[in-house]
Amino acid sequence: MAGVKLGGRAQVVFFGAAGVDGSTVVTVAGSSAALPGTDAGSMKVTPLAEYPGKGRATGGVRCQRFLKGEDTLLLAWAGADPAIAAAASGAPIDLPAPDPRRDGSGVSISQPVAAVGSRFHA
Repeated sequence: MAGVKLGGRAQVVFFGAAGVDGSTVVTVAGSSAALPGTDAGSMKVTPLAEYPGKGRATGGVRCQRFLKGEDTLLLAWAGADPAIAAAASGAPIDLPAPDPRRDGSGVSISQPVAAVGSRFHA
């Protein structure tokens, strides 16, 4: 990997490695004006295989289209299936059905997501 070129105020939300087969990308979009941990926003689940292996001139690939009032990714994760999500209290959060459109919009969720992980055990 050579690196990622970022624009002026851009920042990396998640960095990791995952096998393409049997892996998922989970993103949560919301408002940068909201206090951290208070904006539920919208969530999208997409099979990792839907994303190209290489971006455009290290500019990356869009993973979620923002809905009205959204201007940032609050959380991003990629890893082995099945993905699971939790609120700050530890309560589970249901993930929406997988969306095969890598640049589609998310589904509104009822509470902020604090963490995403996997139940995968080697």
